[in-house]
Amino acid sequence: MSDPQIPEPNSTKKPSPPADPPKIHGGGGGGGFSQGRNFPNPPDSANPDAATLRDQWRFAIRQYSKWYSHAWGTAILAGLSFFALGWVIKGSNPIPSFNPDNKDKPSSSSSDEKDKAAAAEVHRPR
Repeated sequence: MSDPQIPEPNSTKKPSPPADPPKIHGGGGGGGFSQGRNFPNPPDSANPDAATLRDQWRFAIRQYSKWYSHAWGTAILAGLSFFALGWVIKGSNPIPSFNPDNKDKPSSSSSDEKDKAAAAEVHRPR
């Protein structure tokens, strides 16, 4: 079902595929590892001028800085998300060292010692 309001494209000519890049055969006449290797991108015949290198370097630094800041932002967001998820699951602060009620409650080590003593009395050999 074709819509009569949408015009047909005038040119139906498809773009031709790009030609294969020139290949450089590696190595000399002797055998070895580089005998059958082809390199699709040949090296530059001369080094680019200083202005081009400076622009490429600035672009690379800008890209790296952007990726670095995105990585830190993602890590911080993930940490806050897991903290919030822990808070929702537990119903209170998931980090016990930040709990202000810690001073009032007896330490867990003393209750653990009582539990171990009670378990030793129950399982004492006769």
